Amino acid sequence: MGPVRGLKKRRNPEKNHDENGSASLVPSKEGPLDWWIEFSKRINGHQQSPPKELDNFESVFRISRRTFEYICSLVKDDMMAKSAHFVFTNGKPMSIYDQVAVALRRLGSGESLVTIGDSFGLNHSTVSQVTWRFVESMEERGLQHLQWPSTEAEIISIKSKFEKVRGLPNCCGVIDVTHITMCLPASEPTSNVWLDHEQNHSMILQAIVDPDMRFRDIVTGWPGKMKDWLVFESSNFYKLCDKGERLNGRKLKLSGGSEIREYIVGDSGYPLLPYLVVPYDGKELSEPKMEFNKRHFATRMIAQRALTRLKEMWRIIQGVMWRPDKHKLPRIILVCCLLHNIVIDMEDEVQDELSLSHNHDNGYHQLICGAVDVNGASLRDNLSLLLAGRLPP
Repeated sequence: MGPVRGLKKRRNPEKNHDENGSASLVPSKEGPLDWWIEFSKRINGHQQSPPKELDNFESVFRISRRTFEYICSLVKDDMMAKSAHFVFTNGKPMSIYDQVAVALRRLGSGESLVTIGDSFGLNHSTVSQVTWRFVESMEERGLQHLQWPSTEAEIISIKSKFEKVRGLPNCCGVIDVTHITMCLPASEPTSNVWLDHEQNHSMILQAIVDPDMRFRDIVTGWPGKMKDWLVFESSNFYKLCDKGERLNGRKLKLSGGSEIREYIVGDSGYPLLPYLVVPYDGKELSEPKMEFNKRHFATRMIAQRALTRLKEMWRIIQGVMWRPDKHKLPRIILVCCLLHNIVIDMEDEVQDELSLSHNHDNGYHQLICGAVDVNGASLRDNLSLLLAGRLPP
């Protein structure tokens, strides 16, 4: 599979709803509460009800039950299709809750197939099959949760929130890159292809993030050795911007005839473009430029936090992956990003309890692009002077 680039919204099949309007997830004989009581006994090794501190859904899955049930509603039709006959080692069929729980545990913990299988009473091959079926369903059913803003009201809200962070007006997103590291045998023919500049085998994830840490556009699948700016220039987002079909909304008019167009911000690993603003470089900077860099850095931290939360929440992509299938890995990364967004869209408060290290790419050093477009330089200078009060709005 090639790199995951532009994502198009697909229509989801209609769900069955009960008289209260809630999605129908499983047969009435087993509700979420009954399911969790039995499931928690199994994973905690208790025949009777486990102690309260162990009987905690949120501590096991790090999402609320409401979010869990919503995810089940998305994948139910695919996961419970007649062709799926997943059972526990004792022969009991797996419900939709069982299957989603196993898949989320695999993606969220990063534990081995054997470890999860032993914990849940499953063969490790069943864990693998259930997880992959979940990934295939989510990348089809959950794509509406990873989209570039489609309405003017939505983009206005995003720009307003960014301006409240540290004052950058008309900003539409923050771009950053992280590496998904892998353990590959030296004997593998393509091993060197995946060897990056820090001598790790890795795959790149590029993300454009909104002020709520939601992923709005991603690119993944490229080898970690690929420079950040080359990944960006290969993306559909870049092509749309270059054709004037993205970041082409309302401009902020300034006195004297100058204006601030829509743009995103990124670090020095990207070129300075008419729609991508990077910080000033150099040590002897004027006060307006230094102030601009401070505001720019504070805004970029939103993407840092988003990628950190992604990896800490979905730990299958946090550590060093053992000999992953490079064709399947981009799809796993995509689904982790979808799940990250779903947690935000569901206003799940459990995520707020996660401690963040703010370091999603430990051991990686900043690469410098240095390319400068004259129109990008003009935009950055106007922003700098405006924020310093030297260019009246």
